[in-house]
Amino acid sequence: MPRFFLAPEEIHPQFMVLTGENAVHAKVLRLKCGDTLTVCDGNATDYLCTVSDVSPGQISLVVQQTVASDSESSVDVSIYMAYAKADKFDHVVQKATELGAKEIVAFPSSRCVCRPEQKAIAKKLERWQKIAASAAQQSGRGRIPQVLAVDSYLQAITRAAQADLAVNFYENEDHLTFHDAISAHPFQTVALMTGPEGGYTPEEIALSAQHGIQICTLGKRILRCETAPLCALSALMYAAGEF
Repeated sequence: MPRFFLAPEEIHPQFMVLTGENAVHAKVLRLKCGDTLTVCDGNATDYLCTVSDVSPGQISLVVQQTVASDSESSVDVSIYMAYAKADKFDHVVQKATELGAKEIVAFPSSRCVCRPEQKAIAKKLERWQKIAASAAQQSGRGRIPQVLAVDSYLQAITRAAQADLAVNFYENEDHLTFHDAISAHPFQTVALMTGPEGGYTPEEIALSAQHGIQICTLGKRILRCETAPLCALSALMYAAGEF
């Protein structure tokens, strides 16, 4: 069934209207009167609707039923990824959305190759949020993950440490496995942190540990910066019974 996300102010209990890009998409799908579709408010509520009118520039809908989305994870996962060059962050935003992440947070670290200026960050965030919205729609999500950027590594670890389970992955860690960290205690909120192409400095890892973040290994192989967060997220979702 086709799925469309609408802004909160466009959500109404009985009647709704698709306009702009949503209307264009609906016409591409050749929706006609009597067809059914799902409208989502982006906060895990679905509205099962029927097309009542097709007009130039808009599609009118009648709400038939309101239900809680059944596609969201039972665990709230935040992905913290250091800035990466080229389109690597775009890729992670798309795939992390498909895998069920609640939010994706970009942050700078000492060895980041990419260090966007403030104006560039605003444009990147706008693009990343659109990527998340498109991936959420395609994958049947009930939420659109929020994509954020923090100003420093310290801000990232301070924020991540508030989760029930906060993990930072380090290629030189050879003691604590991610499996052990997941198995240690129950959790509802999780923060997964991964570094840039050049990896973390020992000082950054020490600072993470000082803030109560567990330092884990993802195995014997060195993963690319765009592979590590998706690997960790997949493993976590499997452990949480989502697969």
